[in-house]
Amino acid sequence: MQHIVQLKGKRKITALTAYDYPTAKIVSEAGVDVILVGDSLGMVVLGYSSTHFVTLDDMIRHGQAVMRGNSKSLVVIDMPIATCDTPEKAIASCRKVCEETGAHVVKIEGKPESVRAVAQTGIAVMGHTGLKPQEVQSYKIQGKDDISRKKVFEEAVALEQAGAFAVILECIPSSLGLEITQKLRIPTIGIGAGSLTDGQILVLHDILGFSSDVRPRFVRKYAHIDKEISQATHHFIKDVISGNYPSEQESYS
Repeated sequence: MQHIVQLKGKRKITALTAYDYPTAKIVSEAGVDVILVGDSLGMVVLGYSSTHFVTLDDMIRHGQAVMRGNSKSLVVIDMPIATCDTPEKAIASCRKVCEETGAHVVKIEGKPESVRAVAQTGIAVMGHTGLKPQEVQSYKIQGKDDISRKKVFEEAVALEQAGAFAVILECIPSSLGLEITQKLRIPTIGIGAGSLTDGQILVLHDILGFSSDVRPRFVRKYAHIDKEISQATHHFIKDVISGNYPSEQESYS
């Protein structure tokens, strides 16, 4: 965790989500600094309409898989909705996650008092402000008007003061991302927060080009894996129906 903090002002921090063993293994070996086991798995992997249906057991199961695949990245486990509503509940929930996954870092959306309580137990906490998916019904940019901007800024400061070692800034104007980054001593990791934060995070499935009904402006596709999977599936179906698969070489004598 400390090596991530020390990157502030030296080079940009890279972060991606992962939800299972094989993708965690790939992105970790590729050299990404941080792997976030995000509660976005509810939408990306489990097919829910939002993150609101994700449970603590879901995060533990996927966190365990990611930890088995990880070799050198910092793994952060997202705390799902309602698990950190009070400091007492946050401590119990975060301890359970860390004990059962082997991870030592959690992420909490907002809730500076819960962040403070957990950080004081020795568990490293990544904060999250701006757009907080657990608190909204629709995804809209935050911090556009003076009141909202002040609220996001003050929460970022409060999260640092509470003991967060880094903070995710989601869906805020670039100017606000810069303002917070300049104010905080801890790293800021942006997702839809402009290019001037200390690092960037994206959902792995988004950069790989998996089909999705949600296409945020800030997403850049680096591949089109959905098309590759579709083509491979069609070829497999064709080969099985035609008798081309399995061949003699692919069969046991």
